[in-house]
Amino acid sequence: MTQLISLIQAAVAFGTVILFGAVGEILAEKSGNLNLGVPGVMYLGGIAGLVAAFFYERSAANPNGLVALLVTFGACFLAAMIGGLIYAVLTITLRANQNVTGLTLTIFGGGVANLFGGTLNKMAGGVGQISVALTSSAFRTTMPYLSTETGAIGKIFFSYGFLAYLAVLVAVFVSWFINRTSVGLNLRAVGENPATADAAGINVTKYKYVATCVGAGISGFGGLYYTIDYIKGTWSTDGSIEGLGWLAVALVIFATWKPTRAIWGAYLFGALFWLYYYIPGLTRSSQELFKMLPYAVTIAVLIFVSLRHKKEDQPPTSLGLAYFREER
Repeated sequence: MTQLISLIQAAVAFGTVILFGAVGEILAEKSGNLNLGVPGVMYLGGIAGLVAAFFYERSAANPNGLVALLVTFGACFLAAMIGGLIYAVLTITLRANQNVTGLTLTIFGGGVANLFGGTLNKMAGGVGQISVALTSSAFRTTMPYLSTETGAIGKIFFSYGFLAYLAVLVAVFVSWFINRTSVGLNLRAVGENPATADAAGINVTKYKYVATCVGAGISGFGGLYYTIDYIKGTWSTDGSIEGLGWLAVALVIFATWKPTRAIWGAYLFGALFWLYYYIPGLTRSSQELFKMLPYAVTIAVLIFVSLRHKKEDQPPTSLGLAYFREER
C-alpha cells in the first residue's frame, strides 16, 4: 500500500509538469500554430522564476512568502510569453516554417536557461547552493490538516503544492473556454479554416498571437513547477526539463487536443514513467524501456485515432500551416 501511494504521488508531481506544458500547447494548436518549442518555453519559465526568487530573497530585508510567490509567478509567465511571442513573430508575421522555428526555440530556451542557471550557481557558491528556501516553501505548502490527518486519502489527494491543483483548474478552464465561449469558437474556427474565419470578420492574426503567447505562458508554469517545487528551488543542467517538454507535446496527441483528457493522461504518463522504480530486479536497460512507455502509448493512440477517423479526435485542419491572406 505504501508503495502504491508513493507511485501515485510521484505520478501526480511528475504529471503536473507535463500537464501545464500540454494545456498551453493545446491552446496554441487550436489556433493552428504547431509550437514544438514547448521544452524551450518551459526552460524560460523555470529559469525566470528561479532568478526572480533568488534576487528577491537576496535583496529584501524581510522577504515575504506571498510576495516571493507573486514575483516568481509573474517572472515565469512573462518570460514564457516572450518565448511564445518570438515564435509568433517568426511564424505568423514572417511566415517561417513552424516546425523549424519550434525546434529552434527549444534550443534557444535551453541555452539561455542553462547560461543563467550556471551563472546563478556560481553566484550562490556552487551547484546546489542556490538559496530560495522561502519561495520554494511557499510553492510547496500543503493543506496542513488534510495532508497529515486523513491517512492514505490525504497523502494521495492533499499532499501537493498549490500548482498541482492549479494545473487541473487551468485545464478545466481552457476546455470550457475553447468549447463554451464565443471567443473559443472563433479560436477553433481560426485553427480549422483561417480563410473562412477571416472572411467572417475574425481577426486571424490577433487570435493566433494571443493563443500562442498565452499558451506559452501556461506551458512556462511547467518549468516553474519543476524548478521551484519538484527539485525544491535549484537548477539542474541534466536536460530533464527538455525531456518533460517533449512528453508534454506527446501528451497533446494522446489527449487528442482535449485539455480535460490531458489531466488523467498526464498522471498516467507519470505513473508509467516511474513504474520501473517500484519493480524490483530490473536491469538498467529494462529501466530505460519502462521510461519509453509514455511515448509507446502515444504512438498506439495516434494509430488508433488515425484508423477511427473521428473528426473530434483529429488535430485542427490548418495545424502547422502558415496563413496567407492574399491566397484566400
